[in-house]
Amino acid sequence: MTDADPVRLYRTVRLIRRFEERAVELVHGGQIVGGIHPYLGQEGIAAGVCAALGADDVVAGTHRGHGHVLARGADPARMLAELCGRVTGLNAGRGGSMHAADFSLGVLGANAIVGASGAIITGAVWGRRRQGRDTVGVSFFGDGAVNEGMLLEAFNLAALWRVPVLFVCENNGYATTMPIAGAVAGSIAGRAAAFGIPAARVDGQDPETVRAAAAAAVDRMRAGGGPELIEARTYRFDAHHTFEHAVRLDYRPPDEVTRGRARDPVRIQGERLPDADRAAVDAEVEATLDAAVRFALDSPRPDPADALAYLYASGLTGRTGGG
Repeated sequence: MTDADPVRLYRTVRLIRRFEERAVELVHGGQIVGGIHPYLGQEGIAAGVCAALGADDVVAGTHRGHGHVLARGADPARMLAELCGRVTGLNAGRGGSMHAADFSLGVLGANAIVGASGAIITGAVWGRRRQGRDTVGVSFFGDGAVNEGMLLEAFNLAALWRVPVLFVCENNGYATTMPIAGAVAGSIAGRAAAFGIPAARVDGQDPETVRAAAAAAVDRMRAGGGPELIEARTYRFDAHHTFEHAVRLDYRPPDEVTRGRARDPVRIQGERLPDADRAAVDAEVEATLDAAVRFALDSPRPDPADALAYLYASGLTGRTGGG
């Protein structure tokens, strides 16, 4: 069921933006160990796509996956606790930034393996369809993933078996520091076309444009149309990883960054709202995240004695010692 409410869409992009900014602050403060891949600038894609999904649908993301989890409705407090490695996190502090998941919401996880979400979602949706469920799925991936065999194999199986997967390429122009022109031969849409998968290119900086494209694709897929691909053109406002804040890598021309940041999805969606509505949402989001930070930092860390817990779905605990 598509949610076209412009206020809700603005709340989602604003929540993701401020969540990521708070998370970067916690990285710099040492509360989030190991850093994160900020989703700043790409919020409109997660918000727009997830607004087009129903309760039984499933998604999987990337190493830059906080936005996908939040857009699907995950609790920001538990998500932030997960990033901080606390037992109250979505995954008891075991998944962290790159593997956060919430199966109750159909979020099968962020994923650190480039291109893996395509295989995960194709299999998950195929299995649910075999059970007679009306599930569709979304695989989020970046432009760097379109050269990965695992993703192309997922394209093939989804097309062959007509699995209703929406493949969403978040094309921010760079695979880490490599410009897309130096890494991708042909086109992203052309890869989908090779498997007979319909493809569309959309402005990923406009949340409403993304929502409309995703809703149309989801309706066709749910009616039996098979997989589709959306290439959402976007721009990463911040570093590939917060590690860059220390090393100051110089691979994007300053004028390019200025142009990219000029089209801000939060501003674009916010300008569709009356000033009073926008201010109310902003205040609500700040209060939510103030509480989330307190919850995360006040939560206990895992007990080292439980290091081998949660290894098996059956609940079996791993053993220590040799032999």
